[in-house]
Amino acid sequence: MKKFSAAEAEEFFARLKKLDPEPKTELNYVNPYTLVVAVALSAQATDKGVNKATEALFKKVKTPEAMLALGEAGLIEHIKTIGLYRGKAKNVITAATILVEKHGGQVPKDRAALEELPGVGRKTANVVLNVAFGEPTIAVDTHIFRVSNRTGLAPGKDVLAVEFALEKIVPAHYKSRAHHWLILHGRYTCIARKPLCPTCVVRDLCRFKEKTREFPDEKPKTLKKSSGAKTARR
Repeated sequence: MKKFSAAEAEEFFARLKKLDPEPKTELNYVNPYTLVVAVALSAQATDKGVNKATEALFKKVKTPEAMLALGEAGLIEHIKTIGLYRGKAKNVITAATILVEKHGGQVPKDRAALEELPGVGRKTANVVLNVAFGEPTIAVDTHIFRVSNRTGLAPGKDVLAVEFALEKIVPAHYKSRAHHWLILHGRYTCIARKPLCPTCVVRDLCRFKEKTREFPDEKPKTLKKSSGAKTARR
């Protein structure tokens, strides 16, 4: 597979930017702490499902201290519609304790410190750094892993390899929003089972040999304009 040139990478992200100039996370949150909670809850769950569960939760809980006051049992009542909710509730409560005891109730702007929190891995830490603090990090999830490999933009055998490849190929002036453009492209256009190549704005740059020429049975989709309760911007 021919590697993307710098000029091709520039064009790739210029087109995604033109389609959605200010992409946002689709997870609802009100501050860095609630973002940490939302992202931790989103593991193996949909953003829509997490948003539904946290709508009432985030009206009551906006700080680690408030989460501890709610308690594990109270949290479970809010998130029991989310997969693996018992384990996630335990992690969220433990993480809240650490944030209060070690960080004065504040979310640290540091990947290593974030990864010390239960339920927070590298991907979650990168999301928090990018969305809450505007850092040019790229959190590789299943959508971004698929898009990076399928298009040939940043191929890699695992998520870490793809993350490092993206760090090299994404132009610096696009890095702060690259995570959102790629995840939305994977979620609404470069879908897993049958990508919507006829409507893809980067189809001529894409290295995927098995491009679809027809739409699936369902109605054609295009890259959905992102929406969220709040997002960090430049």
